[in-house]
Amino acid sequence: MTRMDRTLCNQFVIAMLVIITVAIAMISGNVAAQEKQQDTQDAPLDVHEIAPGVYAHQAPISIMDARTGGDLANVGFIVGDEAVAVIDTGGSVAIGRRLLAAIKKVTDKPIRYVINTHEHPDHIFGDAAFDMPGVTFVGHKNMPRELQARGAHYIETLRHTMGDALLKDVRIIVPTLLVDQDTRLDLGHRMIDLHAWPPMHTNCDVTVFDETTRTLFTGDLLFLQHVPVIDGSVLGWLKNMDALAAIPARLAVPGHGPIGVAWPQALADEKRYFTTLTKDLRGFIKKGDDITQAARDAGKSEADKWRLFNDYNPRNATAGFAELEWE
Repeated sequence: MTRMDRTLCNQFVIAMLVIITVAIAMISGNVAAQEKQQDTQDAPLDVHEIAPGVYAHQAPISIMDARTGGDLANVGFIVGDEAVAVIDTGGSVAIGRRLLAAIKKVTDKPIRYVINTHEHPDHIFGDAAFDMPGVTFVGHKNMPRELQARGAHYIETLRHTMGDALLKDVRIIVPTLLVDQDTRLDLGHRMIDLHAWPPMHTNCDVTVFDETTRTLFTGDLLFLQHVPVIDGSVLGWLKNMDALAAIPARLAVPGHGPIGVAWPQALADEKRYFTTLTKDLRGFIKKGDDITQAARDAGKSEADKWRLFNDYNPRNATAGFAELEWE
């Protein structure tokens, strides 16, 4: 073998070693990434004690698709001397299981109540993780009717965007303890007040107020950073905003956005949005403009103040237009 042949041979060997090394690194990296993803799926949900005995998880702000894993609505729980109340369970059974794991890390007290603040999938699709003896599901008096009308449709529609893996264990669980106006629940020297609201975000909104720490779980009656979403009544929201603000809370956990915020100051951005949207819509209606233009242009001055504005504002404008044109 000549010197040139030996040189070419050595270069070939080195090249092959580089290729093998890179391949091993890529395989190791993929395995590590898969293991990390699995660890995240199995890990207890990240919760924060925002007040003594009150825990909340702040979900990312996102649309509902497979990438979120169902983690896109804030959830939480309150621990009393005897029992635990869970407030919303997330957008998949996987998130519900991770919330259950987080609760078990904090306390061994039994879970007595699961309170669904309304019927939207991002808040209730984790319910099946808590369907066990001794747990009572709680919701607005209108919630059974809403779930009967929408539940199966929610599952089939979201199967296309979230995938079968996240939807396969989801079950619609109808609450058996229904809140008509006000209901008080005792967790053991810890009272929580539930209030059923007229149509606002939806037709079945419930708030949860912990008397001990003056912490309010608003469900989607409060959005922060995430643009509000109307599935009930914009006029109802504006009409009842003062009553909502009058709840003597100190801190609030919104349905979406930062948790543990000052109350009622946290309502200011949402109130401005609805006031602006309603004013714009009334202007379009008065001029005789159609719903298409309203959906495109109403509320546009709020666009840079909210996330997911283009995803939800046209829908809000359409719903608001249909409601306001019959004033």
